Amino acid sequence: MFTKKIKRQALILCLALTCCAMLLQGCSGKSPKTTQDYLSDMKEFSTPDKTVSIYFDQNWQTEDLEMECWLGAGNKKGDKAAALLQFPKTGSNMMANSMEMAAEMVEASYHVSDKQDVDAPDLPGMENVTAYTCKMSADGVTGGAYLIYGETAYAYYALTYIANKLTDGDIASFNASCSKFQENAPEVEDNFSTEMTDTIRWFNATYAILTDINGRDYNLFGGMPANDDSKALMQGSLPESWGVDDRASADENMEWLLSEGHRTSFAEEMKSLEDIGVTADTSTEDLIALLKDEYGFDEDEAGSYARAFAVYTEHGADAIAGWDYCRAMYLLPAYYHAGYYTEQEALDKSLEVAQIMQPMYESWDDLMDSYLWGYDYWAGEESTERRGIYEKLKGQSDNPFRIDYKMNLEKTW
Repeated sequence: MFTKKIKRQALILCLALTCCAMLLQGCSGKSPKTTQDYLSDMKEFSTPDKTVSIYFDQNWQTEDLEMECWLGAGNKKGDKAAALLQFPKTGSNMMANSMEMAAEMVEASYHVSDKQDVDAPDLPGMENVTAYTCKMSADGVTGGAYLIYGETAYAYYALTYIANKLTDGDIASFNASCSKFQENAPEVEDNFSTEMTDTIRWFNATYAILTDINGRDYNLFGGMPANDDSKALMQGSLPESWGVDDRASADENMEWLLSEGHRTSFAEEMKSLEDIGVTADTSTEDLIALLKDEYGFDEDEAGSYARAFAVYTEHGADAIAGWDYCRAMYLLPAYYHAGYYTEQEALDKSLEVAQIMQPMYESWDDLMDSYLWGYDYWAGEESTERRGIYEKLKGQSDNPFRIDYKMNLEKTW
């Protein structure tokens, strides 16, 4: 779901940035200006949604970048241009789940090359600011550019100034512009009324990997505030990803996960391998060869089944049950956000599922192993990326897995 959205937005980004491909034909030999000198010839420009503003030359004209949270501007001659791209961390305009992802989108769409680190300017209210000189290309034309990344609590940002031959004066001018950066983040409505307790944090931890993949906040039930934006997002994504579009289909899907899930087909398929003579002593190489030669599996499929059988022989028929239960825990708040379950229903059912799955494992590591083995089986690929996310989350200051796995799960709402 999230990957498809990113691809769509990346295409928009490519087209939008192409609109800003303008060349600076030269610069004068004037003495260096101060920040105030530059600002005296500038005025404030805002994104269409008014969530962020910055100063540009007062004679510049804005360009339509097709996004309410993006701002592009250039002079009348078309030989100078700049852009401010905002990537909100939540809501309907969310496009990236990290600064790295936002940067990858910008650099892939605009063919950034020859990046060189330079001293980053100060932007009011922005953290983790980095800056680079580089080359950017659009419509077959390559120019010099000054590129800045940073983030606030509300959004990730990319700001760029494009020129034919980038000069120190260009950089100084854009730094002056950036000194007037001002974010006016909208107040986010959250209709979730229950206090965040350790029991709910335990719920959140069960699907924290997926929350992180989707660029959401594992400190919130379901990873995001409960409001009209999250309702629209879930009502749009659940049909595509889960075949859920109302209360009845939500209940049906939940019942399948809890009573059957992928663990059932996993156990059946692994038993089928045993029935044709595969044992714990069968080497991975021999099993892969058997599946390819006798059953027409390709290399990836055979490798996936070989890994699954190794998990099965060591951990049994329920080895991937954590995959089903963690996904059920993810879906319950999603149903709430979509408006199919009430807050109380989602919390009550989450507690019920949590109390079933908790005794099945000894620790978060054990549960996440089961979840990741299930992902490997379902996706037909190794879960290296998701395991890396799990390890990353454990190292963060607000590590969602800091909650005692064996805590007493109780109703606190």
